[in-house]
Amino acid sequence: MRYLSFFIRAVSRLNDCLGKWFVGYLAFAIFLILIFEIVARYVFASPTIWAMELTQMLFGAYVMLSGGYLLVHRGHINVDIFHARFSPRRRAAVDIATSALFFSFMLVLLMEGWAMAEDALARMETSHSAWNPPVWPLKLTVPLGALLLFLQGLAKLIEDVATLFGVSLDDAGPDAGEGDAR
Repeated sequence: MRYLSFFIRAVSRLNDCLGKWFVGYLAFAIFLILIFEIVARYVFASPTIWAMELTQMLFGAYVMLSGGYLLVHRGHINVDIFHARFSPRRRAAVDIATSALFFSFMLVLLMEGWAMAEDALARMETSHSAWNPPVWPLKLTVPLGALLLFLQGLAKLIEDVATLFGVSLDDAGPDAGEGDAR
């Protein structure tokens, strides 16, 4: 059990740190770039050719890399009308049953995302716009984000199996001891 607990803690901490210290600041960077573009366009009458495209690319990375962080903090959508009323064991059983769909989707996303990213990297793909930035780094966020979410889903599945069978895992997540209902 110690190894499973270590795996859960390591994956959860990785996603938590990545979410707090990298992905979270992407939103701030997007905000600053958009403010710069507004000032350049409306105050100095000199719009940029790169600001809107860069913010779209950063937002794409933000979306792809935030999945694991959201799962650590249970921020993904649930049908809480039913799910919240279940006992922890029943909730774990439902989550285990639906995890087959999750893992199927994640495997397809991981494989197809890797194929897309590998192709973009091999061709050193660019956007073909007036600015023409490379898009292969953005496309690499698809399999990376899928892998991080897959690993966090695996950690959650282990927690759910432990809950269903009444097995105690040591503090399993980055928020253990802070009242997080795992």
